[in-house]
Amino acid sequence: METTAQTSISRRDPAQVMRLSRLGSLHQSRLSFMRVLTRRLARENWSFSRPKFDIDENGVGVAVFSATGPARTYSLVAFSHDLPPEMRSDRVIATAWDSTFALFDGIPTDEDIERLSKNVPYQEAGRVSETEISVSRANRSVRLWEHVVSALAEGKQPDADQLQAVGYLMRTTAVYGSGKLGAADREMISARPEFQVPFQAEMLSVFLTRWYVRDLVQHMADMRAKAAGRTAAQLDPELARSLGIGNSTGLGMAPFLLNHPVLFNNWIASREEAIRTVRSLDRASAEEISLFQELLLRSKKNVALWHSEHEIQVRKLSELRSDLEKIDSYLGNFEALTGSYPWDQLYRWAEETLTLEGQEWLASLMLEPYGALVDELSDGMAADNTPTFRISGAMTIEELRNLLERVYEWAIGTDWQKAENRARAWYVSEEKLEPRLGERFEEPVEEYEQPLAPGRDAAALFRALAHWQGETRVAEFLLRHPEHRHSVRRVQIAGRAPYAEIRDNTISQDVLPIDMLRCKLAFFGATQFDPRSDRWVRICMYGNAPYPQDLSAENADFWVYPSLEEGAKT
Repeated sequence: METTAQTSISRRDPAQVMRLSRLGSLHQSRLSFMRVLTRRLARENWSFSRPKFDIDENGVGVAVFSATGPARTYSLVAFSHDLPPEMRSDRVIATAWDSTFALFDGIPTDEDIERLSKNVPYQEAGRVSETEISVSRANRSVRLWEHVVSALAEGKQPDADQLQAVGYLMRTTAVYGSGKLGAADREMISARPEFQVPFQAEMLSVFLTRWYVRDLVQHMADMRAKAAGRTAAQLDPELARSLGIGNSTGLGMAPFLLNHPVLFNNWIASREEAIRTVRSLDRASAEEISLFQELLLRSKKNVALWHSEHEIQVRKLSELRSDLEKIDSYLGNFEALTGSYPWDQLYRWAEETLTLEGQEWLASLMLEPYGALVDELSDGMAADNTPTFRISGAMTIEELRNLLERVYEWAIGTDWQKAENRARAWYVSEEKLEPRLGERFEEPVEEYEQPLAPGRDAAALFRALAHWQGETRVAEFLLRHPEHRHSVRRVQIAGRAPYAEIRDNTISQDVLPIDMLRCKLAFFGATQFDPRSDRWVRICMYGNAPYPQDLSAENADFWVYPSLEEGAKT
């Protein structure tokens, strides 16, 4: 059955989409960066090799994992360390880790590995070069790691329930790119097709890291069994596949969305265009409905396995599970999808019936049968900020006022004199060199505040314009009031990029930074969000994904949803 597009459906209003409560309810989708990467690797038939694995019985040494595409090879250089338990920390200020990594542009020579060995294990205390694309580190999930090594060394499989409860054997605490520590700047690699979509280098690094973790835990079990005169069991492939890479993400990531408004706009706009495209289809074929039905069941399994002890996420999970029952009731035997404009009807029902968590879960799932229509939207998710940030001094004050009223209506109507509306202040910690959120009226942080409250600053700009003539040019205003340049720039950006600005107060007493963290991580493709406070969250990446050597066109896309046939093994 051919489908045709309805042209009257628009993208959702930024005033609806760009609220923190909704952004903090986003889920992975076809446009998530991990899935974009695995589809490309399979489509282009990349090959993978392990040219070096020199690690001793104590888990100390170096290994190299290479990925070769149509034009280039990239290699993960992994350093494995024997870290004392008291030195293991997920904090950014840690100085030692169980494993440290660099993604190398090409295949490293022995001299390259020697150079990296003197720098990568020290992370911020070391320096790399333009031949390195990213630098990262990871720590073991200690109890689970020991359980897996011990079980395999004794010739047994590890307990599937224990694996499922954690979901990973190692978690990264940072994956640095874009010039960090001397690595290649984004501009040096952005023209390469494989890195055109944002964060593809970092996602490749994590994809290869997962392979390293599987091989390392097997190696440690083999060495322990050999010392005892036994032969270790080989980790069951399905158990191995159920394991992803964990990640601990804190406040350091939250300002990214505020500091990259054009890039953020392109992410959201691509997703919103995908949702609009699917809602505009006048019919769903039997094959499309069947795929949606299968993936809905598989996604529900993901939700069933998703646990958290944080009160916010516990509530959201409860609401989502209730929403799933409502979806089942609405869809019935899926006849609801056989009428005209079925996805628009489904979406409109969800908007009236479900929580934000359920609405966004369903919005992502609706895209799944339509890769041919929406996948190319990922090509527009990158951004060159340079021309977009140029202020237009020729704009009139009247035009600027109109933009402010359209984009920042909520901010202009906020009473910024009330303490609760400006209770927090973003600053950079001198000790940790990372963003922090302080209590404005309880800590001496206001002097060091970062410009991460665009709503408050836009309202101040609006007040400053009150007595200026409408036909006056912005350039003249800024000559008199240069303190408002950053706000004028943001307003003009939002005028051209409608999803560039969060339409919420980022310094209120009620702000939840985890909403910003979850939004960014959902675009990465993360699952199993588990907040540990309102300021940091643990996630899982590449859980259920094929390993590089098993990647194929058949398994490169829907791996994010666990198979229904795997039973307890997933």
